[in-house]
Amino acid sequence: MTKLLALMLILATGTMLSCSSSSTSDSQNHGISKNGTLKLDVKKYTLSNGLRLLVVENPQLPIYTYNTFFDVGGRYEEAGTTGATHFLEHMMFKGAKKYGPHKFDTFIESNGGSTNAYTTFDSTVYYQNMPSHTLATIIDMEADRLQHILLDPKAFEKERAVVLEERKYRYENSPKGQLFLAMMQSVFDKTPYGGSVIGDEKDVKNLDRARMRKFFDRFYTPDNAIVVVVGDVKASEVYSMVKEKYGNIPSSKGLKAFKEKMDSKERYAFKGKFKREIKIKGQSPSPIFTIGYKGIKIGEEESFVLDILSSVLGDGDSSYFNQLYVKNKKPLLSGISVANYTLKNNGVFFFSGDLLKRTNLKRFKRKILRDIKKSCDIGITDRSVQKTKNQYMIQYFHELQSNSGVASFLGLRENFFNDYAYYKKELEIYKSITTDQVKTACKKLFAKNDYIFLSVWGKHPKGKK
Repeated sequence: MTKLLALMLILATGTMLSCSSSSTSDSQNHGISKNGTLKLDVKKYTLSNGLRLLVVENPQLPIYTYNTFFDVGGRYEEAGTTGATHFLEHMMFKGAKKYGPHKFDTFIESNGGSTNAYTTFDSTVYYQNMPSHTLATIIDMEADRLQHILLDPKAFEKERAVVLEERKYRYENSPKGQLFLAMMQSVFDKTPYGGSVIGDEKDVKNLDRARMRKFFDRFYTPDNAIVVVVGDVKASEVYSMVKEKYGNIPSSKGLKAFKEKMDSKERYAFKGKFKREIKIKGQSPSPIFTIGYKGIKIGEEESFVLDILSSVLGDGDSSYFNQLYVKNKKPLLSGISVANYTLKNNGVFFFSGDLLKRTNLKRFKRKILRDIKKSCDIGITDRSVQKTKNQYMIQYFHELQSNSGVASFLGLRENFFNDYAYYKKELEIYKSITTDQVKTACKKLFAKNDYIFLSVWGKHPKGKK
């Protein structure tokens, strides 16, 4: 998978629900021809109500993956409803009209399958890995919960407590979670990305079932969904069953206009203050830090160049900053990473790491800010760029070794670019990127010194400073 899409999953708020250890393996050789080129045989259908269906037949093993992508995430939440998307993800596993409480879980577990879901700022994704004979039932179950989610009062309050505990675990009680949340809040201040996918504690506590129902009705519609089925199935049969179960579900009313308004450039433009430092008191015995820079949105050609840059600078032991700060004879850090986090309407490029006990935070800050600027000239070489491009190609092909990998690969591209075959353009862009392009993008990124330096440490004064 490309770096920009892989990172979304790494940073996603994943909720493990109703899962069992799968008794079937989906390891396959998908999409790779004998000469090593990428070739995916995808059948695409669009129902009259707008639902998109992608099917890839792979009869090697009697199993399949069923993914459902919804174009809804934290970016569409308004004041009072932050966290609604993630909360709703929990409730989707708590029963619907035909398949009531626990029936979804029981059916999947009794057939040796597995299910999961995750929420990001931009998407919500549900998926199952199952033996082939269960397909008709899974389609029926998914269509049922798309139309008739229960939102049972007792289950609702129970999941509210689960979500609040999850927020505490991920942020309040996690120094690295604190750091990431603070970065998102400061870099994307006053924009839809300036918070957490789990939501503000106050909103999660006060969100009621009526508002949740309204949120569900607005976004959980067939024209806002993509179903991807990969495995031992017949495309024509999948289409017939999906059409039968989903075809009469009405499309949304006014959702397109609402989304266009919510996705206006003005809402996502950087509004926060940069060239500053934020200190946060947390449960970290030695300082951990993040340096956030203004990034760009997914799909821009420059975003692919920044993917390469982030890997050259901080991905793996041989990367520039790992060699400079971690593998050095006099190391300053126990670890460092660099990431280019591209979202649908904006992005952030950031460094993160852990200081060794003897490293002085103030002096380290001055040094790394200088070294970041120098890295554009001395940290980027023909060898490091080519090595990174080779690694990306390997990642692409590695992801396509399983039904679940192919389903995710295709669904993400269909969801973000309205074209499952967008990977062809991605591959060409990555192949064509030159060392000079990476150096130019590096200098442009760091030229204005638009950074926010954040650190969490037990010795910082209480609160943010």
